[in-house]
Amino acid sequence: MNERRAFGFALAAVLLWSTVATAFKLTLEAFTPIQMLTVASAVSVLALGVICGVQGKRSQVLPTFSANPLFFLLLGLINPLGYYLILFKAYDLLPASLAQPLNYSWAITLTFMAALFLGQKIRKQDWLACLLGYSGVVVIATKGDLLALNFDSPAGVGLALLSTLLWAGYWILNTKNTADPVVSVFLGFTLALPFAVALTLYENAHWPSALNKWAAVSYVGLFEMGITFVLWLTALKSTQNTSRISNLIFVSPFISLFLLAQIIGEVIHPSTIIGLCLIVGGLVIQQLKKPTRRP
Repeated sequence: MNERRAFGFALAAVLLWSTVATAFKLTLEAFTPIQMLTVASAVSVLALGVICGVQGKRSQVLPTFSANPLFFLLLGLINPLGYYLILFKAYDLLPASLAQPLNYSWAITLTFMAALFLGQKIRKQDWLACLLGYSGVVVIATKGDLLALNFDSPAGVGLALLSTLLWAGYWILNTKNTADPVVSVFLGFTLALPFAVALTLYENAHWPSALNKWAAVSYVGLFEMGITFVLWLTALKSTQNTSRISNLIFVSPFISLFLLAQIIGEVIHPSTIIGLCLIVGGLVIQQLKKPTRRP
């Protein structure tokens, strides 16, 4: 029963994450990246606050923050502030069908950052995963014109790849974090929100009035930053087969491309499919474990 429950939570998380690239593009039609970050972060703070209350974790918030305030401030400045601001700007400059697969290479980036900062060993299959993954990145970024290395938006490609460094760095820092993960994310978003508001006031951009755009940005706050994270954590805690649950995430980018084509009408270039298959292939190889020998 627990395995069915875990699979259900994981599948719900993957399906919700598959929709956010579409929601990003719909939201960016009306909001600037800074406005989008601010509103989505505020919605996420509210959602995570409610979840902490339902789970009986509100009493942990202040003691957790007091134990290491600068650490949680740093986490908040990286995620959501830096990471999502850069990611939203990448989506603003690129078609979502390019930005989303490029961002998906963060797991490969994490392997090499873990080797650099945590001293973890890089295996032969990690090098192969890197070769496949970043070959896929080049195929997507150049739309298959590898020799010309001609990028539609070098800045957009650069920001999408920079977001992978920030996201991997965030998880590297979290290896030192012993606090409850939901409380940690709630603290990070809460501490980052005043900085996001200050950036919005400095930008002084026009705010949209259309309710459907506000609904879209609220959707991003709920299902990219807030509730979905808790669903995924719950799935991992409920299962005895983590790899089976984790492998579901490989379905997400392909569903995302389908939704982008159907809802927004983005043309999915064949090179995007090829590049994404290379990235996912690299991630699958990276997860392979050496078979244990029986005596």
